[in-house]
Amino acid sequence: MATAKLPPLPFEKPIFELEDQIGNLESQPDPSAATKDAIRNMRTELNKVKRDVYENLDPWQTVLVARHQNRPQTLDYIELLFDEFIELHGDRAFRDDRALLSGFAKLEDEKIMFIGQHKGRDLDERNEHNYGMAHPEGYRKALSKMELAAKFDLPVVCFIDTGGAYPGVGAEERGQAYQIAFNLREMAGLKTPVICVVIGEGGSGGALGIGIGDHVAVLQFAYYSVISPEGCAGILWKHAKHREEAAKALRFTSKDLLRYGVIDEIIPEPLGGAHRDHRKMATSLKSSLIAAIRDLKGLSVDELMDRRYEKFRRMGVFEEAAHTEA
Repeated sequence: MATAKLPPLPFEKPIFELEDQIGNLESQPDPSAATKDAIRNMRTELNKVKRDVYENLDPWQTVLVARHQNRPQTLDYIELLFDEFIELHGDRAFRDDRALLSGFAKLEDEKIMFIGQHKGRDLDERNEHNYGMAHPEGYRKALSKMELAAKFDLPVVCFIDTGGAYPGVGAEERGQAYQIAFNLREMAGLKTPVICVVIGEGGSGGALGIGIGDHVAVLQFAYYSVISPEGCAGILWKHAKHREEAAKALRFTSKDLLRYGVIDEIIPEPLGGAHRDHRKMATSLKSSLIAAIRDLKGLSVDELMDRRYEKFRRMGVFEEAAHTEA
């Protein structure tokens, strides 16, 4: 999928410089054999630089990649992944929250219920989808579609990409915290497989409201956290300028999450990040989803419930060292 070229992120400058040099050489009308050899060598070097840069991102740099303007979002994946998608609207109580999209979808030969948060790219789209920050009616819509999926024995697939649930006055008046908590409880007992994937930002309760899954995956350069780095810095250091320090302390990168048992899978991104190749990212994501769905569909309802219960009960377990007298 074609994307507009944006200024490089600070750590991407060596990559962009090499790409510009290659572009200049390739634009020559009749390149010599030496020029062609130089292009091949520079492309090899480019791949090495991309690998070196992206294998050594620090947590704050990972956040910048997760928020990249050209990173594929939910509507991109709907187009690239599904053979069919029929959108379902509304929560049957207040309104249709466009921050959360839902509907029946077909993924190869698998019929699923899809739910995903969408941020939007330009200003009009971001206003329509409220930057991916859902109101209570969004979480109510999501849960009603999950219950519909369970009724028809369809797996649920959730794409998470939000900085957090919307914190406005209206959202709080309509029970934002209650609705998220209610979703957590109901998803824990949902009698159908649930697969959750963090495709960009996984921020706080806004992510958890659709994040209780039997299989939870995170894209390689996405993050999943109890709070954004800026929010954490504001609380602990009283200023967002400490966001890089906060990002390091939060341990929210995909490697950290897998190591601590918070997630089940890291889905690799194309060399240089998902924003550089939407189709390749969609192919990797599709393979992961199909494998997870087929694995979970082989379980009985009792096995599914027991496995989900044990999965979340294991989180946060710790041991206390024996106290010894001095």
